[in-house]
Amino acid sequence: MVLLVDDEDALLRTLSMNLRARGYDVTTAGDGEAALAELRAQVADVVILDLGLPGISGVEVLRQLRTWSSVPVIVLSARHGSNDKVEALDVGADDYVTKPFGIDELLARLRSAVRRAGAPEPQTVEAGDLRIDLPDKRVLRAGAEVRLTPTEWGLLAALVTRPGRLVPQRQLLQEVWGPVYETETNYLRVHMANLRRKLEADPSRPRHLITEPGMGYRFVPDH
Repeated sequence: MVLLVDDEDALLRTLSMNLRARGYDVTTAGDGEAALAELRAQVADVVILDLGLPGISGVEVLRQLRTWSSVPVIVLSARHGSNDKVEALDVGADDYVTKPFGIDELLARLRSAVRRAGAPEPQTVEAGDLRIDLPDKRVLRAGAEVRLTPTEWGLLAALVTRPGRLVPQRQLLQEVWGPVYETETNYLRVHMANLRRKLEADPSRPRHLITEPGMGYRFVPDH
C-alpha cells in the first residue's frame, strides 16, 4: 500500500489515479494528523509525504513515524533550499522530490523504494573479526563462538539487518521487548553494554555498535 500525504486535493487525485492505473493500492491523507492515524491503523509499503502540511508539518510526521517504523518515505516539497532537503533526510526520509516534478520521475523513485523495502535480508554479516550468521543465530568472533542470550541476539539482529541505519530507541524496544516496554530505555543501555563487552575489542570505544545519544543505535560494519 502507498500512502499519499498532501494538502493539495488536485495533486492527490492525479497521483492516486496514476498509481492505481499502474496497479498500486493507494490511501490518501490531507494533513499530518490524518497521516499518522493511517500509519498507525495499517501497514504502508511506501509513504509519499509533502513537507508543507497544515497543522503537524511533514518533518514532524516523519520524526514521529521514525520512532516506530522504518517504512520507506519519499518526501515531496515545493521548497528548493538544501537545508530543507538535509533536514528531511536527517530525520529519516529515504528520498526527496522537489515540486514541480514529472510523474515518470516520481514513479521511478517509488519503484526504487519498493525494491529496497522488499530486498532480502543478508544471511551472513561480517564486521572486522565478527561473523554473524542470521539464519543459525550464531556469532563468531575471531573464529570462536560467542554465546548470546535471546534478548542480546534479538537486539543484535534488529541492528545488523539495518546496516548503517539509525534505529530509534522506541523501535528497538518494541521489536525486542514488545510495545509495553517502549519507554524502558534502561533496558537498551544494559543489554547494549553486554553486547559490546562480548563483541567489541574495546567496549568503551565501539567500532560497530554505535550509540546516537538521545535517538537510538546503529550497526556499522566498518567504522
